[in-house]
Amino acid sequence: MTLGNSMLIPILPKMESELDINSFQSSLTITIFSIAAAVSIPVLGYLSDRFTRKSIILPALMLYGLGGLLAGMASAWFDSAYMWVLIGRALQGIGAAGTAPIAMALTGDLFKGAEQSKVLGLVEASNGFGKVLSPIVGSLLALLVWYGPFFGFPIFCLISILLLLFFVREKKKKQKPPTLGNYLKGLFTVFKHEGRWLFTAYLAGATGLFTLFGLLFYLSDVLESNYNINGVLKGCVLAIPLLFLMSTSFTTGSKIGKNHRIMKLLIVLGLLLMTASFASLVFFTKLIPFIAVLVVSSIGTGLVLPCLNSLITGSVGKARRGFVTSLYGSVRFLGVAAGPPVYGWLMSWSRNGMFLTTAGLTLLVALLCLLLIHVKKKKKDEDGTAHTLFKKLQLTTE
Repeated sequence: MTLGNSMLIPILPKMESELDINSFQSSLTITIFSIAAAVSIPVLGYLSDRFTRKSIILPALMLYGLGGLLAGMASAWFDSAYMWVLIGRALQGIGAAGTAPIAMALTGDLFKGAEQSKVLGLVEASNGFGKVLSPIVGSLLALLVWYGPFFGFPIFCLISILLLLFFVREKKKKQKPPTLGNYLKGLFTVFKHEGRWLFTAYLAGATGLFTLFGLLFYLSDVLESNYNINGVLKGCVLAIPLLFLMSTSFTTGSKIGKNHRIMKLLIVLGLLLMTASFASLVFFTKLIPFIAVLVVSSIGTGLVLPCLNSLITGSVGKARRGFVTSLYGSVRFLGVAAGPPVYGWLMSWSRNGMFLTTAGLTLLVALLCLLLIHVKKKKKDEDGTAHTLFKKLQLTTE
């Protein structure tokens, strides 16, 4: 999923010159992918709950690859290539909707307890690893031809399809899936009782991705226009903050277990680190100090995202996990979609204003998380199992 946007960031300036488009139009290739994904994710999440996770992921990967193929062929041979690139990117977005968000639900199905948090941390680290690799891979493929990254997508999708077919064993559903009416009734019950903190968690996830991709868009532009850094070197520089995000995500996921108090603390701490980093960027214009301070925000994001993953994935039973995690995936994609165009506008307005506005946003979200994410002490049933409000809800709605 993360290859879908990050792999194209290094080639956006070249795309502008080759297709004779402006920076706003090039940013739409990121935005349309993310919007198509955001719209499709809840639908595919519901279908994954009704059928199986693999029955959604496999066709989604095929569509993802075909969309990349269309965009690459259009760039190489079509007249009015830009419109076809957008169509291909929209198809890719629909395909991406059936990848990582459904994989997160599948992880919740296959693993339990502290192991679930550890594996979800690994999932988020894989997400980060994709972000680390993708600017470099995109730059390497662009050395062959500028639209080379588009042809890379079908290859990665084919590898993923084969791995999924041979190595992931999903249990067959024993119970008959609920009717659409009962399914929606159960979701309404969950969001009625726990919607306040869930939507706050969704907002935190979207904010993390919004600021990450917005600042990567800014950094990509600055590297090329101010420092004349292009190609693979540019991809390597873009990968530096992402590398810290990946390593922090993996470490966080492996350590938090199922301790919800620690998760809340790390979410707030991570957002405060992001706030401090963004506010400090106004004082740094030279490249190395700028990236060093930006790394602090990446560490903060790496603390926030695995904790959110674990809280949200573990918040609801298997019967509706696909929808709840997919809705989370939707708002994350909306954050990614909004990042490049919003930061493109902010760049033209004021550099310092851009950083201070970003810091204000993350500070606000930190306060909301502190006030609205309530961690309840676990009570033990007679059989020794935790009896949370969600457990009660699942008994009445599933």
